[in-house]
Amino acid sequence: MTAPTGTSTAYAVVIPTLVRDTLADCLAALVAATGPKPHEIVLVDDRPEPDPGPWEHPLSVLGDLRERTIVVPSGGRGPAAARNTGLRVITAPWVAFLDDDVQVGPHWCEQLVQDLADTTPETAGVQGVIAVPLPGERRPTDWERGTASLARARWITADMAYRTDALKQVGGFDERFPRAFREDADLALRVLDAGWRIRQGRRTTRHPVRPADRWVSLRAQRGNADDALMRHLHGTDWWEKAIAPRGRLRSHLAITAAGAAACALALAGRRRAAALAALGWAAGTGEFAWARIAPGPRTRYEVTTMLVTSALIPPAATWHWLGGVWRHRDAPAWQEVAA
Repeated sequence: MTAPTGTSTAYAVVIPTLVRDTLADCLAALVAATGPKPHEIVLVDDRPEPDPGPWEHPLSVLGDLRERTIVVPSGGRGPAAARNTGLRVITAPWVAFLDDDVQVGPHWCEQLVQDLADTTPETAGVQGVIAVPLPGERRPTDWERGTASLARARWITADMAYRTDALKQVGGFDERFPRAFREDADLALRVLDAGWRIRQGRRTTRHPVRPADRWVSLRAQRGNADDALMRHLHGTDWWEKAIAPRGRLRSHLAITAAGAAACALALAGRRRAAALAALGWAAGTGEFAWARIAPGPRTRYEVTTMLVTSALIPPAATWHWLGGVWRHRDAPAWQEVAA
């Protein structure tokens, strides 16, 4: 690690975006926040085929900050590549990454500068405090509870500030992570391995729960492939290093194996063994479904969604995990990629 000189708190803001409706609210909150404004704002358009039309409304809320704002394309390669694209064009000593569906607090700029001023030369990053508003009149849904877990996550780039020099030293984000999942933990682990420190700041950012259809939890299983890459890059104990919840992968693998065994045994004419395997599959699936239904609102829609997706998630998680293990079996260490 090479310690920086000086104590400048000048910062840039980089926001990777698909130009969703939430972007205008994100930028409006940034404009309204009190305190020293960003030295520059980089909006990284990560749509595969950018259409200039949707930018008119988001940019209109920037006011005087529009002169400090640039829009750069990144080719639809995912948030890790998009953030690297933004990192390459900034000049400020600090960069604050925001997601396009968050809303910074009313004093965010002032609090960010104070967070940066409180750092030591060994500090590479300062994480913001994430608040996820949940409905008060009913129990949260499975999707809402999942989003609320972001408030406890470490190093998430929904609001994360890094020294520009520290990011350049470790080579930025690993673009082999194509989703908004684990790419931030991977970066933080590499920053820590390089001898830097990361601390918790005081600034606050609101992360609303965005609308989602009933299959969102099924699509989220693609992240198991990224977990396979994390295991390959950081070892079998990466969960402990990243202070991340281990999740249910082991259970999903067991449930899937039981279901597959039940089918295979039935085809082989071994009915009793097939019945026992099917019973194991049903027990595991039932426990998983109830664990998701019990804390929720238990509406007909929610219960039906949990029952159906709880049967589909274990094989989906297994499929994506095995695909990730195979795809990344010969993945070189990050140092080799960066070189």
